[in-house]
Amino acid sequence: MKVEVELPKSTTLCSNSTEISNHLKNSLCEVLNLFYPLAGRIKNNQFIHCNDEGIPFVEARVLDCTLSDVLSNPIPGELNKFMPFELDDITNSLPLGVQLNIFPCGGFAIGQCISHKIADGLSYFMFSKIWAAIARGDQANINPPEFVSSTLFPPKEFNIGFDSSVGITKDRVTKRFVFDASQIENLRERYEQSMHNMKKRPTRVETLSTFLWSRFVAATKDSTLNKLYRVVHAVNLRPRFDPPLPQSFFGNLFRLAITAPLQIPSSSGGSDEECGHGVVIPVVREAIDNIDNEYIKKLQKQGLHGSAHRHSPYKNVVLFMDTKEGGGIEAYVSLEEEVMAKFECDSELLSYVAPTGRVLLC
Repeated sequence: MKVEVELPKSTTLCSNSTEISNHLKNSLCEVLNLFYPLAGRIKNNQFIHCNDEGIPFVEARVLDCTLSDVLSNPIPGELNKFMPFELDDITNSLPLGVQLNIFPCGGFAIGQCISHKIADGLSYFMFSKIWAAIARGDQANINPPEFVSSTLFPPKEFNIGFDSSVGITKDRVTKRFVFDASQIENLRERYEQSMHNMKKRPTRVETLSTFLWSRFVAATKDSTLNKLYRVVHAVNLRPRFDPPLPQSFFGNLFRLAITAPLQIPSSSGGSDEECGHGVVIPVVREAIDNIDNEYIKKLQKQGLHGSAHRHSPYKNVVLFMDTKEGGGIEAYVSLEEEVMAKFECDSELLSYVAPTGRVLLC
């Protein structure tokens, strides 16, 4: 699937598309009244000026594919064309941008970019769900956002703000791998047998994280040098407060659980159990469990929460999304190009990828 998008003048849109666009704009105005910081501007990488300047709303026509093409065969590199900003173009001041993509078949898709300086993943989904509810006319069931981050973690005096030059690096390739429920279950049983004294079975995320990490190790291990690896998970802090915080709390309420170092002998070969990769699950689980209410109290007392958002650049990132079919997972894997060339050809990886996922690797 190759996507070609053009940005037309609003007068070139057909009447139905114009009606859709106007409806989305009106509902967006309503949702921005609730999420008012998103209509402001980021100042000095330290605070949001809630001046109600609004957001960029881009209208685009998709020329050479249908909506069903995208849904059946989403290619990560092509999906960026549906977004209002290129990675390099998102400015330091805009918290949010929207692009309405109109397909020749009459379908449409909405691309959104939200700044990580103001929102975490849960906050993004909260915004999207409430916008959808307002667009449907379902305002009665809306749970409005609460902006209490500065109360939970009082601002400190900073010499520098959020450094937008760090985070996920740009020189990488992203591929999509699909794992159905049965293959994930096979992996769970495989890792469960290799673990001892574990009271709880590996979760789907723990299982697939470990498996993909083991294949990454296989693709990057060197024949002469030992490697040190870190496993990093983003952890939602809301349920880890005592009592738990409502899911309606908006902001960057997450922390990174880092498991390190994990040293893998370069001479190791064979399966991941033989290399000791099965031990990743209990170690990672312990690191995540350590982010509890006592840990949060220390963050609040020492004013360290902001440090979670100044991390070294990441070259290797995995995003999990549930498939439409129950229990399956789509894994979007971003690696350096030369590493991806080895990773996507790994025979053990491909033996667990669903048939539809294998087609996407061509």
